[in-house]
Amino acid sequence: MQRIILFLVTNLAVMLTLSIAMSVIFSVFGINARGYGGLLVMACVFGFGGAFISLLMSKWIAKRSVGAMVIEQPRNSTEQWLVETVRRHAKQAKIGMPEVAIFNSPEMNAFATGANKNNALVAVSSGLLNNMTKDEAEAVIGHEVSHIANGDMVTLTLIQGVVNTFVIFLARVVAGIISNATRSNDQQGGGLGGFAYFAIVFVLEMLFGILASMVVAWFSRKREFRADAGGAYLTSKQAMMSALERLKQSHESRLEGSIMAFGIKGGKLVNLLSTHPPLDKRIEALRQS
Repeated sequence: MQRIILFLVTNLAVMLTLSIAMSVIFSVFGINARGYGGLLVMACVFGFGGAFISLLMSKWIAKRSVGAMVIEQPRNSTEQWLVETVRRHAKQAKIGMPEVAIFNSPEMNAFATGANKNNALVAVSSGLLNNMTKDEAEAVIGHEVSHIANGDMVTLTLIQGVVNTFVIFLARVVAGIISNATRSNDQQGGGLGGFAYFAIVFVLEMLFGILASMVVAWFSRKREFRADAGGAYLTSKQAMMSALERLKQSHESRLEGSIMAFGIKGGKLVNLLSTHPPLDKRIEALRQS
């Protein structure tokens, strides 16, 4: 969960920053921001730029956001086992050895992130190591290594780049329509001023950004089933199913709770924004595979 939420939040922040920069560039150099052809090109450049900057920053942000400590030299048998398990799975999955980290949290959780298959990070919570059996923890690690091997972060980055492009483009098109409608009804012929126009663009980008996050979350949910299958392949189907059953004991994570605090608890909106399918569906998919 963490890797996708962090990626989406970082991407939104970077995209909004780049969008403001793009507006300034348009204003300073007198570029017609409402010309659809040029606007689409610029939206594409800044949209994909924001997504790839988020990807390149993903390891750095992930480590600092959860306080993950990279294991440079194992200090005990648990850290030794964790490093060797990641190494074995990485070799099976034919990827480079990822960085391995532990973060202090009572939740049973883990994530993988990174810009490419040979420069990734696998982080595991202390709660997972303390509350899962070794077979279950190994299956979770296999799941995360499978995310790396499947290139999921790069895939989601490309998808995010596409939706970013449309967010930037549509926000300005709609703002232009509003500006033209205001001008036609204004006897003075003024229409929206520069500040009002950019304020509308900013609000529209926030709203369209939420809708875009739903699209990315839908793709993320699909990728989870593949990662579960990968975890089962690297360990066993029973171990992966047992790990998912164990995760149901700590299904309400603090990270999810912070999102729900904004008033989206319950109902279909939570499902649309969820980056992971329900655990029961994931278990059933494994059972039928």
